[in-house]
Amino acid sequence: MTLIPLKLGLIGFPLGHSLSPQLHHGALKAMDLPGEYRLYPIAPLPEGQWALTTLIERLRNGELAGLNVTIPHKPNVLALLDDMTPLVRRTGSANTLFTHGGRLIGDTTDVPGFLADLESWLPPEQAAGKKALVLGAGGSARAVVVALQERGWRITLAARRYTQAEELAASLGGSFRILTLEADQLAKSSDTSLIGNTTPVGMFPKEGYCPWPEELPLPEGAAVYDLIYNPAETTLLRWAREMGLPARNGMGMLVEQAALSLERWSGRVVPRAAMWEAVQ
Repeated sequence: MTLIPLKLGLIGFPLGHSLSPQLHHGALKAMDLPGEYRLYPIAPLPEGQWALTTLIERLRNGELAGLNVTIPHKPNVLALLDDMTPLVRRTGSANTLFTHGGRLIGDTTDVPGFLADLESWLPPEQAAGKKALVLGAGGSARAVVVALQERGWRITLAARRYTQAEELAASLGGSFRILTLEADQLAKSSDTSLIGNTTPVGMFPKEGYCPWPEELPLPEGAAVYDLIYNPAETTLLRWAREMGLPARNGMGMLVEQAALSLERWSGRVVPRAAMWEAVQ
């Protein structure tokens, strides 16, 4: 039987740093599935509105089999969908688009992708603590907070702009402590068992920066999870390891969310090992 090639891709801007093609091509090869995964750089709205709408229509009419979505278009695609999963409604963003019964559906694999990688790695002592400090209050923070809420974590939000953290907390419900990213504020979170960095601070090409104040030691006994994967070791992770703290970058989350997307499109179990090999 001849298999129809899966035509897949990623919407976002910019996309020069993306590892998604390597991940998906590695998995498709290991699964012996024909297909391609392309990058579709589309400018932020309003400039990119026509290009975004046109590309979404190619998915709707069957020319494409599936699309991933990244910054800045995760919330922008919602208005173009026919339906969305409950997780998309809660997080306000979609990173995986597919069709079902002629309808265009939006899903997010960010939440389960983060949880799967976190829980496969998090040492038992930190996992038992259930106190998380989330740095940032943007889209990535929302996915991480929703994931941690599902597992019953007590969450403190720390953002450069206090009002942004307040808005995130209000939109998600629950009880949050809110801080700013300043040493005197972060010192109040010394009892945290997990620090999750969702800010872009420290990402290539500005590797030397860190969202954590240099003059403040990281909390003793905390595990540090940085969603950044380029570079593989951010300044935050290096500081954590120098203190002897468990530390992990975001590559595992990237692999897991990509695998979950491909499982949605292909209907098959995706070999994570093939994805890891493709990006090592």
